[in-house]
Amino acid sequence: MRNTSCPEGHTVPAMRAASITGRRLMTAMVLTALAWPAMQSGAMAQQITLRWGDVVPATHPSAQMVERIAAEVKAKSAGRIAVQAFPGGQLGSSRDMIEAVANGTQQIVLEGAANFGAWVPAISVIESPYIWRDADHMVKAMAGPVGREFNTELVNKRGMRILGTTYYGTRHVTTSNKAVRAPADLVGFKLRVPENDVFKAMAEAWGAKPTPMNFGELYLALKQGTVDGQENPLPTIKSGKFDEVQKYLVLTGHIITPRLVVVNEAFWKGLSSGDQKILQDAIDSGIAWQNAELQRQETALLETFKAAGVTVIPVDVEAFRKPVVSAVVPKFESKWGKGTYEKLNELK
Repeated sequence: MRNTSCPEGHTVPAMRAASITGRRLMTAMVLTALAWPAMQSGAMAQQITLRWGDVVPATHPSAQMVERIAAEVKAKSAGRIAVQAFPGGQLGSSRDMIEAVANGTQQIVLEGAANFGAWVPAISVIESPYIWRDADHMVKAMAGPVGREFNTELVNKRGMRILGTTYYGTRHVTTSNKAVRAPADLVGFKLRVPENDVFKAMAEAWGAKPTPMNFGELYLALKQGTVDGQENPLPTIKSGKFDEVQKYLVLTGHIITPRLVVVNEAFWKGLSSGDQKILQDAIDSGIAWQNAELQRQETALLETFKAAGVTVIPVDVEAFRKPVVSAVVPKFESKWGKGTYEKLNELK
């Protein structure tokens, strides 16, 4: 039997086949359209972004550490987890960022331990003057029962978790115009300190006038003479360019500073165990690099500062230690717990 042609010249069986194919294509398109929002939602749910803030400039090893962590996390998660770094106080002061992490508007902050003392008073002991012999002493203590106890308290009291402890360096005093060789030379001296009570008490024990100030304001304050000097580790002095506006470096070695990597607890608990491991492994690796880099820089920077015209003054450290320990430890003993300072100081 002869096939009947339609006006376009196609046979009827051919038209039926084309119709069936068209209906199948249309069905597939409809199903895809219906599934698309769910597909998009699933993809979006897998994307994780962390805002990580710090007050130090981008040139500091701590800030460089965050960039290394971000790169490792991106590689291990195939780009699914993004760590956004905000150095140089872009997200606010130390206190601003800690509050933001506690409230969940920022995910991670890297800050000095004493700045968390508003929520866990005892934690400021680990950033107290002359408590640590060296960086290894500090790291060992924080990896043990003491560090775990502080972490539990911070989680329970403010919803923040410690993911790591970094060595920030050994702090020394710098001055704009005065050659300081003994605590008596600091009487009436306007010394910029971080915004916490332990540092203020230390400055007062030397007879200085503690002047709390946001790190981002410090360079201009030194240049204009708003403060007479400051205290920080050598790499921070260099990255902040304070050597440009400071004439003397006084080797007081008063604090071996631990800084804490702290995450919002609700955010952390919302991650899968696999994503937690990716982030924790990258942080551990980054901390190891940063600690080694800071120690390397500390060894080299004394000569760098001397070559730049900064006068380096060695001092009798015991003369600076004695009045501080005598005044600060009794003042904070009720917060730290009786004998806590001595126990940590003597830890082997």
